[in-house]
Amino acid sequence: MTAPADEPSPPRATAHGVAGLRALVGGKFGPTAWRTVGQADIDAFARLTGDRQWIHVDVERAAREGPFGTTVAHGNLTLSLIDGFRDELMETTGFTLGVNYGWNKVRFPAPVPSGSRLRGRVEVLSLDDAGGGWWQVVQRWTVEREGFEKPVCVADSVGRVLLLP
Repeated sequence: MTAPADEPSPPRATAHGVAGLRALVGGKFGPTAWRTVGQADIDAFARLTGDRQWIHVDVERAAREGPFGTTVAHGNLTLSLIDGFRDELMETTGFTLGVNYGWNKVRFPAPVPSGSRLRGRVEVLSLDDAGGGWWQVVQRWTVEREGFEKPVCVADSVGRVLLLP
């Protein structure tokens, strides 16, 4: 995935510790810089995951028989971009580490044809004490395709951060 070198990144939301994260709840941040998802990215994802369905990797067949006129990115490839978008939009300090705890809801309302440019936006939905020094953060991510109103992915990310000792 490529982002144009001349496109500036948006300001990052910064939070220090639990109080800083709590202040972000309800906040909306983004968009990120655009990233192009090309056929080489789709092919690499197919090799890595083993998902080689023709709609993703067979350019000629997708053009001839597919509903989109070209190949499309895997939904999970689109979902995986969120981790990079998160780093672009959010910075937290005062924690030992953060981990991906999972997803509450993921939807792919529209396809991502090869060559599409995507960007992300985030809303911080909640912050809850998970016990043992861990705090759970839920964020709603919306991934947009350039030139289209309908998002290509809407996903509620669940992360956990561990306070510094």
